[in-house]
Amino acid sequence: MRQRLLSEGASELSYEIREIVKKAHQIQDLGYTIFWENIGDPVQKHYQLPDWIKDTVVELLQDNATFGYCDSKGVLETRQFLAELNNQRNGAQITSDDVLFFNGLGDAISKLYQYLVPTSRVIGPSPSYSTHSSAEASHANHHPITYNLDPNNNWFPDLDDLYMKIKYNPNIVGILLINPDNPTGVVYPKEILEAIVEIARVYDLFLVADEIYLNITYNGAKAFALAEVIDDVPGISMKGISKELPWPGARCGWMEFYNRHQSEDFDQYCSTLENAKMIEVCSTKLPQLAIPKIMSDARYPEYRQGFNEAIGRRSRIISELLADIPSITFNPTYGAFYNTIIFQDGVLQPNQQLTIEDERAMELLQQWLAQELDMALDKRFVYYLLAAKGVCVVPISSFCSDLQGFRVTLLENDEDILRETFTRIREAVIEFTQADG
Repeated sequence: MRQRLLSEGASELSYEIREIVKKAHQIQDLGYTIFWENIGDPVQKHYQLPDWIKDTVVELLQDNATFGYCDSKGVLETRQFLAELNNQRNGAQITSDDVLFFNGLGDAISKLYQYLVPTSRVIGPSPSYSTHSSAEASHANHHPITYNLDPNNNWFPDLDDLYMKIKYNPNIVGILLINPDNPTGVVYPKEILEAIVEIARVYDLFLVADEIYLNITYNGAKAFALAEVIDDVPGISMKGISKELPWPGARCGWMEFYNRHQSEDFDQYCSTLENAKMIEVCSTKLPQLAIPKIMSDARYPEYRQGFNEAIGRRSRIISELLADIPSITFNPTYGAFYNTIIFQDGVLQPNQQLTIEDERAMELLQQWLAQELDMALDKRFVYYLLAAKGVCVVPISSFCSDLQGFRVTLLENDEDILRETFTRIREAVIEFTQADG
């Protein structure tokens, strides 16, 4: 071409969560059942929404106004409803003007980083949800800047690591936290959130909290919202319905702006995000209309409680099957619906293998391994797991992390399938880490 087309940041765009699916389908085409643990979609796991939620949506479809545009920022009544939900937490107070809808949080995440100065950086957790880390790195034309989540301390953030990286990097303008966390399933204690807020205050930063899993907690845990701890620090909460209802196909997420008038720069930044949505006219209207009707329904709290309790039961089953394996670091989960299992230092070696009796599967595996000469060792294990056991997981090195491990979900409704899946994982981890090549 006459001029170079791609920016330096384009190389940072990757999404192994779905890339692994292509290889899983190759194994499936050989006639094998695949145990899908790669993506957090409850509907893909055959989750059925209750009829009363479906009826609510069907009723909205009978109103012709549902099919038209809405306000650029989102349906006013829904934004008022969400502002009031936030204000009931007795933290940072907002109005409907502080709520901005997007076509899912993927859209919101992209916009969040798009309008920052390229030299301005938002430091995020590691391991990190790859949509955040890829978008931030793409905007900056550089690798992501991260702080560590510690697998040897319940996956809590390493506050010293966060503090020192911010202190010595003046380009950092914001801190991202994901709470409850994807991919680790950790729920941040209130005192840790307060410490992060204090760091932001000291260095005049804004906060971003991805809270898509805020209401998905179990086994006695409670997630504190950013609004409850942020005090007068500027910040943005990112929320949605894809996981909570769940309705991932709705592509419906929103931002809530806190303390936007505390900083002229931050206020202008929020206004730019609003203007970007005005150019697009508006986000999808139907799910916005459904939100207050569903969430204010008297049946909703009991429904949510049952959903969370089911995830909690699955987390305990997974703990039962994996927690005692000596070659891994295993943390029980209390929020979201993922768990990240880490291989202990030095356990993975480049000559380890699993038994694969089908020559066709072995041939596919060899093709995958040949495509990437410097393949991370956890990715190599993930490929062996898929070819040998038919279990599709995601390597944790794909989540902007130097750790070696893999992420699983807690979404399988059928307990027999759940136990079979994680028994296969258990067998694979033990065989692989004991193999001498």
